[in-house]
Amino acid sequence: MSSTTPTRHPRFNHVAMSLPADMLDEEHRGLIVDFYGSVFGFEELSTMTRNRERLILSAYTYEQFVFLIADDEPMRAPRMDHFGMSVGAEAELDGMLGRAREFAERDERVDIVDKSVDDFEVLAITSFYVGYLLPMMVEVQWWDFGDTSPDSGG
Repeated sequence: MSSTTPTRHPRFNHVAMSLPADMLDEEHRGLIVDFYGSVFGFEELSTMTRNRERLILSAYTYEQFVFLIADDEPMRAPRMDHFGMSVGAEAELDGMLGRAREFAERDERVDIVDKSVDDFEVLAITSFYVGYLLPMMVEVQWWDFGDTSPDSGG
């Protein structure tokens, strides 16, 4: 195979955000890992963690991750700036939303934009947004193609 022939399509593999060093201390790292772990199933790559410097959350594989780095001039973003994830079923989206709501009951810093549907006739996109301690929110989407889904054979 030629070095210019791709072995697969390129894909997004991470999102990086800078935070104040205090947000990457032991206490705040624990809060971040607890929230993003319990809501999304992300896991800390502890061998990469450096107190007050860096935290990396694996998003299901080592090749997908959220990279958090300390900076003297940390990222600031408007409330609705976000990165997105998709799920394969509405029940998965509802599960994540439910876990985010449960977490919000014990921590008022959880910011949820409730579930909504954008219907484009051939495609309906159901989504919600959630933010917690990071400068960007996460949008979770479920794409419903009805009977014309590429996976449905229709």
